[in-house]
Amino acid sequence: MKTLEAGDKAPYFKVNDQDGNTISSEDYKGKKWVVFFYPKASTPGCTAEACNLRDNYKELQKEGFELLGVSADGEKRQKNFKEKYNFPFPLLADENKEVINAFGVWGPKKFMGRNFDGIHRKTFLIDETGTIKRVIDKVKTKDHTAQILNLN
Repeated sequence: MKTLEAGDKAPYFKVNDQDGNTISSEDYKGKKWVVFFYPKASTPGCTAEACNLRDNYKELQKEGFELLGVSADGEKRQKNFKEKYNFPFPLLADENKEVINAFGVWGPKKFMGRNFDGIHRKTFLIDETGTIKRVIDKVKTKDHTAQILNLN
């Protein structure tokens, strides 16, 4: 499966968020948005990443960005994650990996000497026309906002 790249059109999707609300790529038409994929809610790296985005949310909004977090966790786990850390952005419960596969972020990984398939931590910056402007492959979980805003 090919990961989407800058210049590609963002794929259409329709998936529930942590509260069971349907979120569609159509909701972001005419907006600049950031889709960040993370392996698992409430794990240390994913928490650091999402908290960094939360702490700098106003700055991201000032630049016109809407945020959307995605993992293969269910609605309940996503809801707990969002509520525990007070995230101001929706988290998609992509249990069927519809969005994950559409963006091409599922694939072979290696962790602690073990090989397995999983979600690659990647972030996509998408413009108002639905075109991917930038892909961040090497996410710095504790400084992700600066990467999005191109500050480092």
